[in-house]
Amino acid sequence: MKVLVPVKRVLDYNVKARVKPDQSGVDLSNVKMSMNPFDEIAVEEAVRLQEAGTATETIVVSIGPAKAQETIRTGLAMGMDRGVHVQTDEDLEPLAIAKILKAVAEAEGADLIVMGKQAIDNDYGATGGMLAALLGWPIGSAANSIALDGGALSVVKEVDGGLQTVKLQMPALVTADLRLNEPRYASLPNIMKAKRKPIDAKTPADFGVDTTPRLKTLKVTEPAAREAGIKVEDAAALVDKLKNEAGVI
Repeated sequence: MKVLVPVKRVLDYNVKARVKPDQSGVDLSNVKMSMNPFDEIAVEEAVRLQEAGTATETIVVSIGPAKAQETIRTGLAMGMDRGVHVQTDEDLEPLAIAKILKAVAEAEGADLIVMGKQAIDNDYGATGGMLAALLGWPIGSAANSIALDGGALSVVKEVDGGLQTVKLQMPALVTADLRLNEPRYASLPNIMKAKRKPIDAKTPADFGVDTTPRLKTLKVTEPAAREAGIKVEDAAALVDKLKNEAGVI
């Protein structure tokens, strides 16, 4: 079974985002970038499938600028076999990304795609569903655990009523939630080995994908600063303010 894992290079979650002075987007100059946390979980799951003897080959793919190769190398250091880099400096929308990933999956003959359920930079979470629809594959979204059951893939996810288990016929696509696993840290020897692992270079044009944007960003602004809280002397004062000032009771 061949497993494909798409990953994205995003602003590190420990870094405070700064908006550009012209409000055209988030300022990414001279800041730490890393792999999207949900994608790290997807990579870990693919490596575990390979360690269990279920997966025969694992491929990590990233769509982005030249520096996205660093993110691919991180996946390779975690244990993935090889990488595919689709280089573009455009900020692609989910549909364009899904079309490119469809072409990559078909070219690689992937049997399973495991990907993060969303990206933490733009908070898009539509790529997985779009990709599954384009491929005509079943999807298990926001997975807490996955397991192969004969020729089917069993996926457990959280729902309002508790846990839901679905079985998907292969080939299939799974999007990873935070509880799926705990990603490993890449060891120094594996980081050195990752530098020698192959990365195939592609462009969107190689797959004949139209990346023309369908959305236009008008402006990006920082969230409003939170107002300072106040202290009250007793419960009666609290109830009075909630009732007469906040109007919530």
